[in-house]
Amino acid sequence: MYIMAIELLCMSPGCFFAHKLSTSQSARRPLQGIASTTSRPSQLVRCSADQRQSANYQPSSWSYDFLQSLEANYHVETYKEKAEKLEKEVKRMINKEDASLMTTLELIDDIQRLGLRYRFEEEIRKALERISSLEGFHSGIEKSLYTTALSFRLLRQHGFNYVSQGIFKIIKDQNSSFKESLSKDVKGMLSLYEASHLAFQGESFLEEAREFTRTHLNDLIRSDDLSKDVVEEIRHALELPLHQRMNRLEARRYIEGYGKRSDANRVLLEFAKWDFNMVQSTLQNDLKDLSMWWKDVGLTNKLSFARDRLVESFFWSVGMAFEPQYSRLREELTKVFAFVTVIDDVYDVYGTVDELELFTNAIERWDVQAVQNLPDYMRICFLALYNTVNDLVYETLKERDEYILPYLKKAWADMCKAFLQEKKWTQNKETPSFEDYLENGWISSSGGVFLVNAYLLMSQDITKQGLESLKNYHNLLRWPSIIFRLANDLATSSAELERGETTNSISCIMSDTGLSEESARQHLRNLIEETWKQMNKDTMSGESSFTKPFMETAINLARIAQCQYQHGDGHGNPDTKSKNRILSLIIDPIK
Repeated sequence: MYIMAIELLCMSPGCFFAHKLSTSQSARRPLQGIASTTSRPSQLVRCSADQRQSANYQPSSWSYDFLQSLEANYHVETYKEKAEKLEKEVKRMINKEDASLMTTLELIDDIQRLGLRYRFEEEIRKALERISSLEGFHSGIEKSLYTTALSFRLLRQHGFNYVSQGIFKIIKDQNSSFKESLSKDVKGMLSLYEASHLAFQGESFLEEAREFTRTHLNDLIRSDDLSKDVVEEIRHALELPLHQRMNRLEARRYIEGYGKRSDANRVLLEFAKWDFNMVQSTLQNDLKDLSMWWKDVGLTNKLSFARDRLVESFFWSVGMAFEPQYSRLREELTKVFAFVTVIDDVYDVYGTVDELELFTNAIERWDVQAVQNLPDYMRICFLALYNTVNDLVYETLKERDEYILPYLKKAWADMCKAFLQEKKWTQNKETPSFEDYLENGWISSSGGVFLVNAYLLMSQDITKQGLESLKNYHNLLRWPSIIFRLANDLATSSAELERGETTNSISCIMSDTGLSEESARQHLRNLIEETWKQMNKDTMSGESSFTKPFMETAINLARIAQCQYQHGDGHGNPDTKSKNRILSLIIDPIK
């Protein structure tokens, strides 16, 4: 599966690989972090008694008392009447059939970017159906590049996959080259750049459009012709396109910018602010409950070598599903993230290979009697996980008559076996090929564990086909996990390379091919882009047995992974930027 993405990338322009990857070997150590996905600490101290490693991880930035002090002031009940009034007004705007094409498209775009899409899915879908049925629409009758690109992006986002790249034929001249006049259309160029990131594999025009717009937008921000605000907007898009950004963080940013615009729709703005603060209050209540659970578990007090990252784990769960109705999903995903973080440290920092083989076997058997063979620090870890997972299994069986243990057990066992493989590569000073590394690494990213849990918790109607897709790791579990893994490696490898550590995708590529570090990094960026195209097709084709909410959650895993590793290791080694993200999303309301 994932190999297909690599092969396709290798056939694309600019590929770094002209031959099959070799399997040279050298010293290497496993990746760090959330499921081998966060950076190594700055220091490793050897314990004299048994020569174990003890990591100098920073303590949690968020105390129990602080989390319990969150007041969650914006309750739905308090603002219910006002919210219903605003909601009706926005629905009326969307349903206005005599509005111009551009007016309707910009309204939908604003609603989505303000974080309100989940409230108006049905109204937006009907409006887009009206737009796509306009006479001549698909042949590019609309002459505005900005409007054409915006309509393409919105239609693709909502699953109108029959909208093809042919809609853009208006922007090429008789020689099939992009019209020179386009480079002066800043708004149109930015719109086309954003639209190009919803491309499917093989849509060569959109690939050309992405490179064309990226080049000219970079030229524009170096000129003195644009205002400071426009330059900032372009920089933001070039850093990471809208389609790949964490939705809720982007909503906060857009609300604050939208409020400064002279043409802002005040009804939309007021509703967006209220909605953001209401959702934030729900998140605060979720987090308070989870902090009580985590304190009661007491795992990090017993395992002093492990990271305490409850709030960061909760942030991942919000990135996957922020909507108020998904409190239960966030609760369980946060538990998964917290356990993955601790178990990763058991494998990567503290455990010996012999002990880890016993632990992996215990997870695979899912037998409480197996704790008799484990050292004390592993016993408490195993039992905490065992009880938490079994609680979820019991509640699901009681509420929905579904027995989900076999699927959860398999996901946890597969991840632990991938952790163990990385540990053995380190122990044996082996360097696998990039191909072998990534085949193991997408599983050790832990993305499969999160998405298996998400499917079982989200799906109102769990189907046999859906369960079979989970068991066989459908591509909708693989693609986000590959992006998860590669985004992490791009963020954390430099410090590892400085310490002589070599178990990550960058080092594998360098070992296989002799490429420089920067060339290897560019290859990973290209592979991330190719993986996004595969995921776009699988989520927008309508051919999957998975529900639309689950598919959106899978995409969101890739988004939150890129967010967390965009400027470093936001999970294992959170800095001011990562703390500010949590403050803006979960702690500080919009005034």
